[in-house]
Amino acid sequence: MRVVTQREFGGPEVLQVIEAARPVPGPTEVLVRVHAAGINPVDWKTRAHPVFLGEPPYMLGWDVSGVVEEVGFGATGVREGDEVLGMPWFPREAAAYAEYVTAPSRHFVRKPAGISHAEAAGLPLAGLTAWQALVDVAGVQSGQRVLVDAAAGGVGHLAVQIAKARGAYVLGTASAAKHEFLRSIGVDEPIDYRDESATATDVDLLLGLVGEENDLRWLPSLNDGGLLVSVPGGVGERAAAEASRRGVRAEGILVEPDQIGLLGLVELVEAGRLTVHVDQAFPLEDVAKAHEVGEAGRVTGKLVLTTV
Repeated sequence: MRVVTQREFGGPEVLQVIEAARPVPGPTEVLVRVHAAGINPVDWKTRAHPVFLGEPPYMLGWDVSGVVEEVGFGATGVREGDEVLGMPWFPREAAAYAEYVTAPSRHFVRKPAGISHAEAAGLPLAGLTAWQALVDVAGVQSGQRVLVDAAAGGVGHLAVQIAKARGAYVLGTASAAKHEFLRSIGVDEPIDYRDESATATDVDLLLGLVGEENDLRWLPSLNDGGLLVSVPGGVGERAAAEASRRGVRAEGILVEPDQIGLLGLVELVEAGRLTVHVDQAFPLEDVAKAHEVGEAGRVTGKLVLTTV
């Protein structure tokens, strides 16, 4: 099979497509023929630095959409021929930038029939990040005011829709050029982050998807007793101190495989309340180009790799 690997840290040029042996599913595992693999910021961070996988060589990728080709002993929930999506093994090596992947059957759920493999591949990691932050940690409820920083990005555009589905009033930051897109996915109040005078008020939950400097910028918008959930790298020391000073809570999360969360996301997709926006799809051989585009920071929604 074809698979993307790297033998050293570096820029997109270190990514190579090679031939490797097809994996064999062990007990409770399934073999999935990958049709599309999602690309996430953690991918290029891991490509360039020792984040989760130690020293190269290793193979990137955690988002998968494809078809089950083989079911290992004891695996349940899916069958051969099922179209599935999932986020296997994160943050361990999953090697999803490949034509085949093996992982526990419970790391997958059936793909909604109404979406493509490219769209499905963009859902698991970003969608679970948003779900676990908004539903599991924050418990967002109807009538709350939620501010999503970087609302047009991979996690952000899904977080907006999840929050809206739970009845929240959503504020979202993005450049002015993306405000029409924000409104199309349900943002009630777009904010131009490039406008240094822009502010937000009366916010119950701040979902920080950029980093500590942005968290510090938007923390004053939180009500007393409000909550900051910070995703990339967790809550920084300065943000934690400022949150404490202001009487608001601050929590960080790292997404993890979650079949219940995936089922919740799929339910929203099937109800027409959650759409994955795929900005661009690249063939596996163009993985370096895909990383270049992603790292430029102008993507609306998701980037994916396709293998068929």
